[in-house]
Amino acid sequence: MTPDPWPPLTPIKLDQFLKRVGVAATGGQAKLLIQAGEVAVNGELVTQRGRKLQQGDRVMIGTQTFTVD
Repeated sequence: MTPDPWPPLTPIKLDQFLKRVGVAATGGQAKLLIQAGEVAVNGELVTQRGRKLQQGDRVMIGTQTFTVD
């Protein structure tokens, strides 16, 4: 059995999640994406990078959708 590349963290902050899935290389890049209004969680625009995500939340950036496991 192959271990998960990173253990699930619930809750996880939105900016940390964006770094984990590879959308942003740094926290600064994640912050800019969020503040620019390019990120939605469960269909709602989010502008706070400290937003806590729970398991099952869906994060959308452009045409990409990620689910928090």
